[in-house]
Amino acid sequence: MKQFSELGLAEPILRAVSGEGYTNPTPIQAEVIPALLGGQDLIGIAQTGTGKTAAYVLPLLNSILANRGRADRKSCKALILVPTRELAKQVSDSIRTYGRHMRLSFAVVVGGVKPSPQVRALSQGVDIVIATPGRLEDHMRSGAIRLDRTTVTVLDEADQMLDLGFIPAIRRILGKVPATRQTVLLSATMPKQIRSLAQDFLNSPAEISVAPASKPIERIDQSVRFVNAGAKRDMLVSVLNEAGVERAVVFTRTKHGADKVCRHLEKAGLVAAAIHGNKSQGQREKALNAFRNGKVKALVATDIAARGIDIDGVSHVVNYELPNVPESYVHRIGRTARAGASGVAIAFCDGAERKLLRDIERLIGQKLTVVGDEPAQLEGAERESGAQRPAQNRNRSRNRNSSGKRGQGHGRDRGAQASEGAGRAPGGAKPKGRWRRNKRFNDRGRAAAAG
Repeated sequence: MKQFSELGLAEPILRAVSGEGYTNPTPIQAEVIPALLGGQDLIGIAQTGTGKTAAYVLPLLNSILANRGRADRKSCKALILVPTRELAKQVSDSIRTYGRHMRLSFAVVVGGVKPSPQVRALSQGVDIVIATPGRLEDHMRSGAIRLDRTTVTVLDEADQMLDLGFIPAIRRILGKVPATRQTVLLSATMPKQIRSLAQDFLNSPAEISVAPASKPIERIDQSVRFVNAGAKRDMLVSVLNEAGVERAVVFTRTKHGADKVCRHLEKAGLVAAAIHGNKSQGQREKALNAFRNGKVKALVATDIAARGIDIDGVSHVVNYELPNVPESYVHRIGRTARAGASGVAIAFCDGAERKLLRDIERLIGQKLTVVGDEPAQLEGAERESGAQRPAQNRNRSRNRNSSGKRGQGHGRDRGAQASEGAGRAPGGAKPKGRWRRNKRFNDRGRAAAAG
């Protein structure tokens, strides 16, 4: 097995890695680090929890160490694009940790906070910018940053940036970076839109696909509990009060739903906090820190936070509502069973979610273990929500928001309300008419909520 000392990293970086107690690289680190040190463009396909952040951060720091000299004013040597504020903070923490024995400047550029401190940080030029696409474009338009001196660009969690509607922004950003550059694209999955992005902007990239030695999904005890929608909140309280539930992440489909569940848990005497796109950056960090420190037992989150919660010791993940996209289920339950630990994932399924459950089971290649009895009423609920419902009622429901009311909100606010759990034409049909207009609002809302 290779050691970090054999990969060609500079001494200050090796000293920082050793100080963290690491000797042997993970499989993706062992393959990615030499390729990036050699200057190649790279596509890395790996799940979260495989060590991919260090896989690109370490060679990036090595490159900066080898090419000293201050960055030009309002510019950066390297740009790291991420989908969420939480991931931006995690990446910046890694840069701070592994770069602590070298002179290094970096700036975090995300939404949810005042832009003026970011503008001041960028004004003198920095080695690395870690940014969400929306806020970065704001600064580019205002002239606070230019990218014509950037030599390395990293796209982290590219598939989530696709889900959040960021691909057009990424294309505009990459169009401002010099053609002669090193580009790194990392993704848990490789849908055709991401493959197309790689073909357009990467130059003869090496492609490295690494599965973790023990896939997190294999260490997770997955089960499903069939329950009518109106009984979910009481069942959640019961589950969280069970023995062995130390720290739980509860996923809802919408921001409004997350707040309602959080309030219900607090009324039931459980310490809970909600995290979603409508929360300010300060509120999100406060909730995460309280959860990390054990002051909060249940963190209620939407999918925008699914890949941004990197906290060891999460014993349970509860899918209070099943996601519309089956891949999101995998990302959600990946919040548990981290750092080699095991975990428990519990899904609640009402009658309207039967098809979503089947899609998830098809994706992961296994049936979830059923816990408890299956209420007979669920069959009727499924028929009412599915194919046997009159077509005009189905069409009418598509134009309603999560509260069941029509026409609430305008412009960006409406997009923000719909930003989590929306954005595809029903049944895969070609978008047209009102749905196409709504999708434009939704895409804007996703970008606003994420960064």
